This record gives sequence, structure tokens and C-alpha cells, in this order.
Amino acid sequence: MTKQRINHMEYMEGMEVLKSDVMKQVISNMETYDYNKYTASDVIRALDHDSRTVEDFAALLAPAAAPFLERMAQLAQKETRKRFGNSIYMFTPLYIANYCENYCIYCGFNCHNKIRRARLNPEEIEIEMQAIAKTGLEEVLLLTGESRKMSDVKYIGEACKIAHKYFKMVGLEVYPMNTDEYKYLYQCGADFVTVFQETYNSDKYETLHLEGHKRIFPYRLNAQERALKGGMRGVGFGALLGLDDFRKDAFATGMHAYLLQRKYPHAEISFSCPRLRPIINNDKINPKDVHEPQLLQVITAYRLFMPSASITISTRECERFRDNVIGLAATKISAGVSTGIGSHGKEVEDTGDSQFEISDGRSVEEVHQAIKAKGLQPIMNDYLYV
Repeated sequence: MTKQRINHMEYMEGMEVLKSDVMKQVISNMETYDYNKYTASDVIRALDHDSRTVEDFAALLAPAAAPFLERMAQLAQKETRKRFGNSIYMFTPLYIANYCENYCIYCGFNCHNKIRRARLNPEEIEIEMQAIAKTGLEEVLLLTGESRKMSDVKYIGEACKIAHKYFKMVGLEVYPMNTDEYKYLYQCGADFVTVFQETYNSDKYETLHLEGHKRIFPYRLNAQERALKGGMRGVGFGALLGLDDFRKDAFATGMHAYLLQRKYPHAEISFSCPRLRPIINNDKINPKDVHEPQLLQVITAYRLFMPSASITISTRECERFRDNVIGLAATKISAGVSTGIGSHGKEVEDTGDSQFEISDGRSVEEVHQAIKAKGLQPIMNDYLYV
């Protein structure tokens, strides 16, 4: 007898329900978005504007914008320089645990994958952070698999406290939480929360997330708003491009960020633009190809729509593409990356498998030199605690 799956649109026990219409607005806009209706003249009109409307953003993501990619890149570069100067911010992710209770068919950490699981203890976390700090980096992104049992809020909070000793900026990419839990992590030293919605198509989302808390679509979508209500300074957004129609997902991601920026004007907004990468034991999904020109279109459209947002370019991309895009629209780049557990400090045995394959494995120093070679300024941190 087949186990009946929980309704992916109904909250589970303990999940905070926000009185917010942001999700409704995002989904409504995405469902009515017909990118094929936009013409070259719509794209030209959007490019000619000094600031872009939602309708302009929709046109810039449309197939009709493809012939204008060079102009989009030029204008994106102009906007980036106006807001960020020549600065490119550097950070590295630190995976502290890869236990996961979700069954997401595209993810290397999913609970049914037979991989080596590991969780760093506080002493090992400190060793890892000391090794990262020695590279000169002053920003770290802490990541776990999505397991409240193996990586509870207190465990993540202790990691934040350790990170706060070594880094000026501490970001989190962990499972979605309630407002009071985000408030606790903020008090422990976290500054920023990133949550990938993966895809904003709830029907597709249901077929990709078969078990675990991540299956609950609205709880995940409202995570950034709960984080802001919990005191976080900034929030990051992203869809995993290739899971579904990338244009609709990119449009929904932009709308989500735009609506929260209007609702919480103080919030620092960032975008990530990951494409689906190979993972361990994955033969269950047929990616919808997103090629480099299409990825560049998404990135430049984000910059033209929300010129003050930070844009991170992932090590999922090759060094050639990453080096080019930081000269145009991206403002943040990771370096010295490992998606495994215990990979930075020599005293910590590398006991946990990686979440996905990275494409750019350069060290912090190599990325630092590549940024300078582009005539740009590598920035480790621009925040001061007073």
C-alpha cells in the first residue's frame, strides 16, 4: 500500500503562519506572466528607462531580449559601478552538517541517498573557521542539511557564536524557521538568511519534494519575511534554474525580492542564480537546460530591475564565466569552496560527502588575484560593529 503524502500546501504542526499576502502576489504575477507576448520594442523601451518597472523586468527576461544581451550587459555594468563601484565581495560557504530529513529528488543530501553523513562538533567548527579566517576572508556562510533533529536551532546558534568571533559577516543557509528562532540566531550573531525556493511552481514543487518539512511550499516561501521580522539585516533569494521553466522562476524570484523590499525598505536584498548541477545517485530528474547566455540574461535582468541588490555568482559556474560576470553584474563571489563536511582545517577529517559538484575550485588567493586582474577591488568586508 502506497504511503499517502502530506498536502504540500498545508502547514505542519509547529510551523508559524504569517498574515502576509506576499506569496499570493508572487504566485499571481508568475502565473499570469506570458513571456512570449513581449516584443523587441518592449525590450528597447525597458532598456531606455532610467529605472525599471515590473513590466520592464518581465520584458528583459523574455526570449525577445536575447538579441539585446550585449546592451543589457553594458547597462548592467553601468548600474553596478554606480551602486558598488569596483568592489567585489568575497566569502566562502562552510558546511557544518549534511544530515537531512527531506526527500528532494535533485539534491545530493536527500535522506534516501546513501552518502557519508557527518556533523561537526563545536571544536571542529572552530578549527574550520580558524582555517578560513587565515585566508583573510571576513564573511562566512554557514550551511547544514535540513534536519532539525541533527542540526537543531541551538546547534546552529552555537555555530553562529563561534563564527562571530572570526568573521564580521555571518550568513545562514539552513532550513526555514519561525520568527522567534530567527530572532534567536540573530542574537547569536547571524546577519543574513538565504533561502532558495528552488521553483515557484507549486505543482512542480510537489513532484520534487516528496518527504520532510521542505515539502510545505508556503512555509518555505515565507521564510525570508519571517527572517526579517526576526531582526535579520538581510535576506537572499534564488530559484534553482533548470528545475522548471527558468524564465517564470526568475520572474517570481525577482517579484518576491521586490515585494519584500517595498514592505521592509531597510532590508538588504541579494540574489543567487544557481543552475542545476550533477549530484550523487541522481537519475530521477531531467534538467531543463539553462545555457550561459540565458543565465547571463537572468543576472543582468536582476541588476537592471533591482540595481542596489547584491548578486552572488556560484562555484557551480566555471571560472571563465564567473570572472566575466563579476565585471558586469555580480557583486559577490565565493572562493576556496568545498560542499563537503570538514574540508578546511587539516585537523578535521573530511567525513561528509558533498551536496553537489562544484565547477570553480580556485583558492581564496587565486580568486583574489583574478578579481584584481579584472581591474576590480576584492573586498573581504565592509561592515563594522560599533
